[in-house]
This record gives sequence, structure tokens and C-alpha cells, in this order.
Amino acid sequence: MEQVVTVGLDGSAESMTAAHWAADEAKGRELALRLTHAWILLSPPTPDSPAADDQNYWAKRIVHDAHAELARLHPDLTITEDLVADQPEKALLDAAARSRMLVLGSRGLDPVASFFLGDIGLHVVTRAERPVVLVRAGRQVEERRGRVVVGLSLHGPQDNLLEFAYVTAFTRGVPLHAVHGRKLDRAHGARGAGAEAAHDLEQHVRGELDAVLRPWREKFPRVRVIDEIRAESPAQAVVRAAADCDLLMVGRRKHPPALGSRLGPVVQAAVHHAACPVAVVPHE
Repeated sequence: MEQVVTVGLDGSAESMTAAHWAADEAKGRELALRLTHAWILLSPPTPDSPAADDQNYWAKRIVHDAHAELARLHPDLTITEDLVADQPEKALLDAAARSRMLVLGSRGLDPVASFFLGDIGLHVVTRAERPVVLVRAGRQVEERRGRVVVGLSLHGPQDNLLEFAYVTAFTRGVPLHAVHGRKLDRAHGARGAGAEAAHDLEQHVRGELDAVLRPWREKFPRVRVIDEIRAESPAQAVVRAAADCDLLMVGRRKHPPALGSRLGPVVQAAVHHAACPVAVVPHE
């Protein structure tokens, strides 16, 4: 794995928004930035051909223009260009496997409604070996509010997600908000055995969350963690917690069940409804 953040460019305003976010993230993590554009019809260079006949003109311009703009804003950032003669899906998956993270732009159909993930973005998010960050169109890096959120399940290992979350909070110098959603049964009323059982369940869940976070608190003692249990579905909990934050981080199982969607309900809710950038982190 290379010490680089890769952003996929396609010439759209959305991908340039993603490129600005990726440049800022690469600078904060002290990594290089790679600008990748894939075009299956990319031609081999022919030095004897006049520039006017260059069939790769637009592909080169997409990357060169992005490079020039980002280099002006981040003169100390190492930026490389990567033109790939391949299908975009394959090129991005290959780039993700070699990067610390892959960043993609995402079109917003409505300011608060949803992301629109095209076939390429969806294919990459569900199969990438490394974290993929989706940045909504129009989101500017200067909007950062100093708040990052990780949505946690308490079932199975999530080391990749927790490491990504803690490193993100550490490099930004901000607290990490760890959120777990679970519907706690309060249907039996505020008094009696029902309320007592709900309280006991909440305390049990609190113990589980503490156990998951304890080794990471010890590994990253300088990261302040604000943990929260929300009495609602996990999908609702992470989307609500992501309001007014800079980044929402959620996990995706590398090996999902044979039946059903490759993206669980929490990830689907996050990428379609969270207004902030969303990092989807694969884990076992």
C-alpha cells in the first residue's frame, strides 16, 4: 500500500469537489495525492503526432487542470497524475487497493435528500479493499466544523473501522463521536418491570460499547471520545448523529451474506442521506 490518497476524476464539478477534499485530507495526514482518470480508449503516446491530433487531449486536460488548481492551493503537497487505459470501475478498484483511501464525488439530487450513486460509484464502494470516501457535490473543505462521527455495530470485529476513525480524529485534532443505535424496548411504560428491563438493557449495551472502545482509548490516549447510545435503529442513529459534522465513518463487511444487499442498511442510509462526506470502511 502506498502512502497516498487517490481521487477519481471524470471532469465533473462533483469530482473536483472531491479532489479539493482529498487534497486537504492528504495534507493533514502527511500523504501524497494521486489524481486518477480512467478512459478505456486512452491511446499510447505518439511523439511524432501534432498536438492537435492528440486523442488523449481531454483526458489529459481533466488531470492537468485539476493538478494546476490544487498545486496553487497546496504548494507543499506532492501531487501525481495517473491516466489509466481501463474501465473506470477496474481502474478505481486497483487504485483503491494501492492507496490509504479513495475519494469520489457524489451528486446531490437535493440539498438534504440523498446522494446519487451511479453504477461506477456503487460498484467501487461495494468492492473496494480500502476506505472509500464519498463527497457530496458543493461541499467545501472550509466548511469543517471540528466534528467527526463513527457509527458502531457491537457485533463482530471492526478494527479497520476503528483504526480509521481514531487516526482521522487524531490527525485533525478533534474529538471522536462514537455512536451506536439500538431500539430499546420502552413500550411497557415509564413505570414497573418494563422500564426497569429497558434500563438494564441500556446498561448492558453501554458495557458492550465500553468494551469495544477500551483498547482504542488506550492506544490513542490523546483522542477524546464522546460515546453515545441512541434508542433508535442503527441507520437512523448514524444519519442523525452526522448532522453538522465533517465526516461520517461507517463499516462495510468485506464478505457479506450470500443473500441480500452487499451494502447493509446503515451504509445505505449513510451514503444516501448524510449531508456530510461519508467514509465506507471495509472490515471482516
